[in-house]
Amino acid sequence: MTESTTAEHALIERFLDALRELPDVRADMDVREAAPAGPYKVDAEIHLNVAGKPIVLLVEAKKTAYPRDVRQVLWQFKALRQAYPPDVQHLLVAESLSPGAKDLLKSERVGYYDSGGSLFLPAPGAYVYIDRPPPKSLEKSVRSLFSGRRAQVLHALLIHHQDWFGVTEVAERAQVAPSTASDVLSELERFDWLESRGQGPGKERHLREPGELLDAWARQLAASPAPVLRRHYVPGLKSDALLQRLGQVFDVHQAAYAVSYEAAAQRYAPFLSGISQVRTRLLPGAGADAALTELDVRVVTEGANLVVVETKTAGELLFRERVDGVWLASPVQVYLDLLRGEGRAKEMAEHLRRERIGF
Repeated sequence: MTESTTAEHALIERFLDALRELPDVRADMDVREAAPAGPYKVDAEIHLNVAGKPIVLLVEAKKTAYPRDVRQVLWQFKALRQAYPPDVQHLLVAESLSPGAKDLLKSERVGYYDSGGSLFLPAPGAYVYIDRPPPKSLEKSVRSLFSGRRAQVLHALLIHHQDWFGVTEVAERAQVAPSTASDVLSELERFDWLESRGQGPGKERHLREPGELLDAWARQLAASPAPVLRRHYVPGLKSDALLQRLGQVFDVHQAAYAVSYEAAAQRYAPFLSGISQVRTRLLPGAGADAALTELDVRVVTEGANLVVVETKTAGELLFRERVDGVWLASPVQVYLDLLRGEGRAKEMAEHLRRERIGF
């Protein structure tokens, strides 16, 4: 028995235990090496009795499942229907199931179970739905996709979402190694968010679902630690004048920055009658220190009109735009930042997405 087969059987056993913990449920398993007919096999046939009602489950087991994997499983289940009675139920068990995979299975009324304990069983007369946090393995994998250099690839795809591109091209735009770009593209294909054409070195991709990718990024940020903010007060300047002065001083001292949050959103798609604070990403260095000194900033805990967002790498400033003499973070970055803001920031984020981002 291979290591993967052993893991699948262990997962099926865990699923069986989860079924037996349900009230009025009896469950017995028949492990099969192949389906009775046709080219497809099932990993297990489980006979349930739920409050006196018999149910037969055909189980397919996988280590991980994303929408692309689920489409293949659904095709397999469809082929198996010819070899089994029509009332047989199908179910996918996996160590981890992506949110999109779960949604697709639910839309097709196909059951699922993952190692985190989530269970969906839509059998006639025995509907079961248990939703639990994803297993740590999936959580860690998804978290890494939306951070560091991998996030720069996502940013590049969203900014250029209408384009077709090869690995080398997207790597150059995102300022990452081609291997990093290739890994991210492969992961996004598993989520079924990309289209592809061509083969080999000439293969190109296109981001078919930019809205879903942006939503997934927003969900991930909501569960991540907030960025470190340094609050300052610059005397004698209100927000509009401060924004222009900031741009001038940062340019003189060659400080790398990108204004974000409300101040940037107001420039891209006006929404509020006025703003009281400027928040900017600023790359640390001698130029940044000199610029802040010239602005005569004072560290405060309340009443800040200038907030500096801790910025670790130049990659966080990618795709900034020059607007009226000031560098603004990209609309995508501003949207994501606003979702973590206070007050009416979330309303402003949705307005920016609708008016400027468009997906």
